[in-house]
Amino acid sequence: MSTGLIALLDDVAALAKVAAASLDDVVGQAGKAGTKALGVVIDDAAVTPRYVTGFAAAREVPIVARIALGSVKNKLLFLLPGALLLSAFAPWTITPLLMLGGAYLCYEGAEKVLHALWPGPAAKHEAKVGIAPPDPQALEQQRVSSAIQTDFILSAEIMALTLATLPASSVVTQAAILAVVGIGITLLVYGAVALIVKADDLGVALAGNPHPASSLLGLREVAAAAPVSGADRMLRPVTQGLGRGLVVGMPHFLRLLGIVGTAAMLWVGGGIILHGLEEFGVTAPGHWVHDAAAWAAAALPAVAGAAGWLVTAVLSGLIGLAVGAAVIPLAQGVLVPVARWVKSLLPRRSRPVSVPQPD
Repeated sequence: MSTGLIALLDDVAALAKVAAASLDDVVGQAGKAGTKALGVVIDDAAVTPRYVTGFAAAREVPIVARIALGSVKNKLLFLLPGALLLSAFAPWTITPLLMLGGAYLCYEGAEKVLHALWPGPAAKHEAKVGIAPPDPQALEQQRVSSAIQTDFILSAEIMALTLATLPASSVVTQAAILAVVGIGITLLVYGAVALIVKADDLGVALAGNPHPASSLLGLREVAAAAPVSGADRMLRPVTQGLGRGLVVGMPHFLRLLGIVGTAAMLWVGGGIILHGLEEFGVTAPGHWVHDAAAWAAAALPAVAGAAGWLVTAVLSGLIGLAVGAAVIPLAQGVLVPVARWVKSLLPRRSRPVSVPQPD
């Protein structure tokens, strides 16, 4: 009996070691796979804050939370099963789908560059006259739905990139890695977005707090008439300066984040196109980029890694910009009209008819 119990405990310990090793393998592979999607993550974080602009401060974090929940649903309920089915039954479709997603990223990035350099008449008119805001609740729902739709495309690219980097493994392991990457990236992106959209409010609170030490930086309630301690006098110039810096600097930071997001779209999209072409035997563009990066690394040995990465990113971004510029007329002349035609065939939900009121 005791011998059998010891053998059973040995078996349990062995299974625990195997499970621990599998968990470590899942976490390790998830970390490696997640880094491949870094550019898309940057773009996601850069795009999302614009969906909460124009709302009351109290609604900013709830809106981000709603978008984050929709992002998790996108990844776990739709994209993860779809990725596993493709991997099991049609693995040959992964590279073309990645290239299609890469072309979309290139198109989005090139369109932003085009609008920044040569804003069209419609954009000028919209900026001049503005758009009458609808009901706040309807506007919030519209923004959340639009953000979740954009997230679906970016999340599909993240999951496809993750799947493409996974070694041969069981379906359970692949599902676990995809789930870890999906949830981890969602927490990273929308946690950062929540901090970004609340940074200006934090700045206002710090700048207007005369008792930073007594109130524990605003975490504790302190009466305005309370005496100012020595610690408050020492800490107040720092916290108020930091608060004013946040208020003044956040608009510039958001603009910089938008530029970084556009660059990331072009860089990631161009890199995906290059890798996909290599998979189909078109290796010359990829070799040119690799040779240029190797030349930069050799020319700057002190910063060889950074120089090689920068050259690769810049050339991939230029390729992405060229691909996106080529896709723009196709999208505007063919894809958009087809999408409108298909949408016109779908049944429309009844909408309340607004009756103009006499002046």
